[in-house]
Order: sequence, then C-alpha cells, then structure tokens
Amino acid sequence: MTTYDLEPEVKIHQFDGAWAGYQDIGAELLTAIQKKNNKHIVVAIECYPGTRNEEIAAELLPLLPVEKVVFADEWALNNKEVTNKVQSHLTDDRVFGIMSHYEVSDFYPAEKLAKIQAEISAIKGLVVVYGTGATVIAPTPDILIYADLARWEIQCRYRGENKPNWKADNANEDALRKFKRGYFFEWRMADRQKKKLYHQVDFLLDTNKKNEPKMVRGEDYRNGLKQVSKAPFRVVPYFDASVWGGQWMKNNFGLDPTADNYGWAFDGVPEENSLYMRFGDIRIEVPSTNVVNHFPNELLGPKVHSRFGTEFPIRFDYLDTVGGGNLSLQVHPLVEYAQDKFGIHYTQDESYYILEADSDSTVYLGTKEGTTKEAIMADLEKAAEGNYRFPDEKYINIFPVKKHDHILIPAGTIHCGGPSTVVLEISATPYIFTFKLWDWERTGLDGMPRPVHLEHGRENLQLDRDTKWVKDNLINQFETLHEDNDSKVERTGLHELEFIETQRHWFKETVTVHTNDSVNMLNLVEGTSAVVESIDDSFAPFEVHYGETFIVPAIVGTYQIRNTSDSKEVAVIQAFVRNL
Repeated sequence: MTTYDLEPEVKIHQFDGAWAGYQDIGAELLTAIQKKNNKHIVVAIECYPGTRNEEIAAELLPLLPVEKVVFADEWALNNKEVTNKVQSHLTDDRVFGIMSHYEVSDFYPAEKLAKIQAEISAIKGLVVVYGTGATVIAPTPDILIYADLARWEIQCRYRGENKPNWKADNANEDALRKFKRGYFFEWRMADRQKKKLYHQVDFLLDTNKKNEPKMVRGEDYRNGLKQVSKAPFRVVPYFDASVWGGQWMKNNFGLDPTADNYGWAFDGVPEENSLYMRFGDIRIEVPSTNVVNHFPNELLGPKVHSRFGTEFPIRFDYLDTVGGGNLSLQVHPLVEYAQDKFGIHYTQDESYYILEADSDSTVYLGTKEGTTKEAIMADLEKAAEGNYRFPDEKYINIFPVKKHDHILIPAGTIHCGGPSTVVLEISATPYIFTFKLWDWERTGLDGMPRPVHLEHGRENLQLDRDTKWVKDNLINQFETLHEDNDSKVERTGLHELEFIETQRHWFKETVTVHTNDSVNMLNLVEGTSAVVESIDDSFAPFEVHYGETFIVPAIVGTYQIRNTSDSKEVAVIQAFVRNL
C-alpha cells in the first residue's frame, strides 16, 4: 500500500476556537454581533472570486438577525462593462493574457458607492454586505469575515459546474479561457484586496466544500500561518488527467483506480496548491499563497523576497507518461519576451528530474545541427494546418533517459518528454507560459484541438541549442561537492542561465542540509521514508515518503534529514534560489 500522503496537514498548536457547519458558524457570529451591543452593526463578508455566494445567502444569512442584505457584486460595473474594461489584458488568445494591475475598487463607480453607503448608514440594526467587493462598500465593518477558497477548487468549478468568472456571462465558455481570466485578472485583483484586509479579518471562512463551511478566528488563522512559515510542511497535492497521461501515479500514489489516467500532479506549486491547517477537530483549507504573502521573509528568506516579492519562485510537479504518450513539443519564453508580451517578471526555466523510467524512456531536447528556423517553422506551420505529421526526427534530438538523470531546460530550448517516464519537473513558477509547437495530432480531453503557439515559438526558439551544446550543457551536468563514508552531495543543475540551484543528497544515516538563505523545496527521490529534524528543537520531526515534495522555510537555516526507510541509502533532491 502506498505511503504517499494525499492529505498532508499542519497541526496548529494554540487557538481559541474553530467551527464547522452553518448552524455552529451562525451561532458564533451571532454571539460576536451581540457583543458589539450597537444599534447599527455592519458585517462584511469579502468573498474570493469563485465563492458560492448563493450558498452564503441561502444558508448563513437566514441565521442572523439581518435588517438589510447587500450583495456587493450588484453594485459593481455590470458584466459587459467589466469585460470591456479588462479586455486588453485578456486578449483574444485562448491561453495567454497580460498581467493586470487592477484593484477591486476599480470596478465600483463612485456614484454607486455613495448611494449604497448612504443607504447602509440609514439602517438601524444589522447590515450584512457580502460578495467580491464587500469591503469596498463597507471598508471599516464592525465584523469582517473573509471567505476564501483554493485555486484548484475554482478551476474544478469552472469545468465541472459551469461556474462563470466574476462579473462575466461565460458559464459555458471554454475552461481554458475561464482559467486565463482568473489567472491574469481576477486572482491578482482579489489577492491585492486580501493582502490589505489581512490584519482586519475577524473570521476566516473556508468555503472549499459545498455546504461544508469551516471557520476560525482571524487571530488564530494568522498565528497558524506564522507557525507554518517556520517549519517544514507540505502543500495539498492535486492530480489531473491529460491527453498524454500515464498510470504510474495512479498505481503508486493511491489515486482513483477507475480514472483513465493522471498526467499531472501538482504537489509543490504554492501558486496553485492549498494548505491544510488543523485546529483541533476542524481542518481549514486555504491557498498556500496566503503564507507567502504574509510571511515572505520567514518562508522565502529576505534575499529571495527582495528579488521576487511575495511570489514563490520554485515549483515541483509531476508528469506521468507511463502507459501514456509524449508530452507536447514546446518551448518557454525568454525573459525579455515574457516581460514585454505578458507583463511577468521572470520566465519558466525548468528541468526534468527522472524519477522513474523504462527501457524506452526518452526526452526530446534541442535541435539537430544544421536546422534552420525557416525550415523547422515551415514544417510546424504545415502540421498546424492538419493532415501532416511534423517530422520531429528530422529536426529534434532524442536522448534515452534512466532513473535519476537530470535534464536541464533553460528558456528557449525546444523540448518534450517521451513515453514510459515519470518526470519530476523542477522549474521556475510562471507555469502557464508554455508555447506548444506540435502536439502529435491530438485533441484535448474536451474534444477541442489543443492550442499551438507558433508565432510565440518562432520568437523564442534558440537554434544554437543544438546536439553538441545540449550534450555539453544540459544532460547530467553532475558535480560532486562533498563525499564521505555516510553521504554524498552532488550539484545536478540547473543551467547557469537559470536562477535555481539543485543539489542531490545521498546518505545512509543522516545528512546536514543548509537552506542557503533561500526557501528550500525538496523531494525524496530514493528510499521509502525519511525524517526532517531540527538541530535546535525549533520544530518537531517531520516525516516524508518516497515521491513527496516538501518545503523547508529559509528561516530554518540548517537542518538534518535522517534515513528511516529499509533502504541502506536514500536520496533527496533539493532546490533553492542561487545566491543573488
């Protein structure tokens, strides 16, 4: 049986109270309202876009002695006005947009605000304002509740429930376009508002599960995030099918055996993953970006924070093609292109660490010597028109790979994962910026042609990454840094053009690891289990299992990892931001 933990959680040590279910939550809020002992009380429920507002209205509000209910969204610009306002950031592309810098308040006209605020002021009794923008209408409420949920849950609602975007008439729109609107516009806007409200929040409301709300006091929520930021932890993994997806993760991570495949596993992407915090009998789920946003120096380290702001710059995810097919042939943008076209600060430099492989496992990497841009692009364009197979063997190198190989892929390098392989993808975080060039004549799981991005690809494809250069620079560039009778430390990458350093630690009993003034992301790539231990008792021993990604905050400094498996030797791969 698998030991991979699908529901990792952090046990919060000190808290006053937590509640589950609308009845108990309503009772606690009623107590808080009564303690105010005011004739005029305003409760604001600020809702992250994607929250089921109708559920709050139907299940929670009737439990409170409300004199007036205000649904904030109705006082914003109408759907068409919002879409028109943000259209230049959404673009006409199905996948890519431009990072927006909007605030929630930008969508609430001053005259509308003045009108509703005057109406609220005139009410004697309890007024509840809820929705996205509740705290624009009521910026200083007597009680502030923040209704939060994970981005993966939002995406599932887009796909499975035909949930529209905020202020959009797009319930039946392509899920990729919904995701794009969330990524480039809504989530950025909502995160800015969430950051502003952080210290004001009286109650955090977890709205991830339908009709199963959880709530914790704001002070306990903040203390919980602080605790998380100072010790090793794992984010909550999620898994998704793909057109090339395989069977290995399903069979080894305890996933649904009836699923067709699992091509993706996101088990180390704080931008996407959530975090479980256990308050006694109640488990609260929040986006793991909440920790990044409010404890960046502890988590990321001051040097990394100064370079990347409150963005987690490293990501680990899995690509499973065991029993599946090739990944798409693709390339990632150069930094200046990403900045100019999409408004992002850095690009998706990446690497493939080979966790599992078979005799036919391969990677496609770099162009063959003598390839010209005119020739390769002409054949890619012909293939994109249909009824023509792109002759990859003519242009692209194919290399066999085995377990523990590490393939480096700086931006601009054409690449593709081959069959029968489990790849631990170690990369910079801007994960959405992949230019597909050829997808083996496949359609997506939605039946639509998978988008290719040839014009973007043309501008970024680096043809000097040819056969010799790839062999000399990108395949198994291992360097032994230390070796004794018990342990061996190797630098495995990434390429000097990439800001992430990776080191592999082999050890029989224990190894001492340094955070190097950076957040560390690690994965146990050999052995069944290990325990991460503090050298000064600042955190409790933290157990990890084969294939699990875990995070060690920069503030930890130095720590030990101890072999607790049956194997005589185990290995972890460690990623951190190079000294800046």
